Amino acid sequence: MNKLKIRNRLAKDKALLWVVCLLAAFTAVPLFAILGEVFLRGYDQLSFSFFTEPTPTAYKAMKAIEAGEPIPGGIANGIVGTMLMLGMAAVAAIPIGILCGAFLAENSKNRFAQTVSYLTDLLQGTPSVIIGIVVYIWVVVPMKGYSAIAGSVALFIMMLPLIIRSTEETLKILPASLKEAGLALGGNRARVMLKVQLPAAFGGIFTGVLLAISRVIGETAPLMFTALGCSFIRFAIDKPISAVPLLIWEFFNDPNLQELIWGASLFLLLFVLTLNITAKYLAKKWNQ
Repeated sequence: MNKLKIRNRLAKDKALLWVVCLLAAFTAVPLFAILGEVFLRGYDQLSFSFFTEPTPTAYKAMKAIEAGEPIPGGIANGIVGTMLMLGMAAVAAIPIGILCGAFLAENSKNRFAQTVSYLTDLLQGTPSVIIGIVVYIWVVVPMKGYSAIAGSVALFIMMLPLIIRSTEETLKILPASLKEAGLALGGNRARVMLKVQLPAAFGGIFTGVLLAISRVIGETAPLMFTALGCSFIRFAIDKPISAVPLLIWEFFNDPNLQELIWGASLFLLLFVLTLNITAKYLAKKWNQ
């Protein structure tokens, strides 16, 4: 009788395992279908000129299509704009997010900290298009023009809650003995946080920063209201500037440039994939 029960349990266990594996495979089908489609249609476009030349005009693209030649140009203006706005947003969001996350971790029962925590959750759930509209009113209208500054402000607002949350959660799981040892040696709370706790949590915080960057790099809606776009390579931060997500949207709306969607999308996917793999590697190494 006992052997029969054991066999039934093992059979149920195997059946449940197969069901879970089947559902997991079914869930992964759309992901691999999207990745496969983008890779198959985009890898032919990846070349040196694709990363170093700006977007071609619709006329040049039309002439190339009529002649049966590859569409000239690339997405260099989008890459430059994306990196410029991401860099400015990260320079502001990383220190502010880390300090705010450290404050929330140390003062979780403080009423002001609880209010900030609630606002952080609220900001994290705000649709990106709403952030774009707000930044348009706050920055674009006073500056009387679209600019990389406005785009970086939108990305900064989107990155900030992610960095705050990752910093707070990472600091909360640190052993309490680290803080106690620092205080026992005569350090004040601020010095212990800066010299002991934050360095110990560096792996988790850095992982959160990379995930925040990978989260915002593909955003289009807020940049449409702030950066607008530009057809040539530009480094001026007070002028309209392009970005890879904006280029994908522009390619989609122009029949002569639609083929370039796949190369730009593949670049964006590979960039985000690299950031996520790096984040997972650092998280695994930090946990060890």
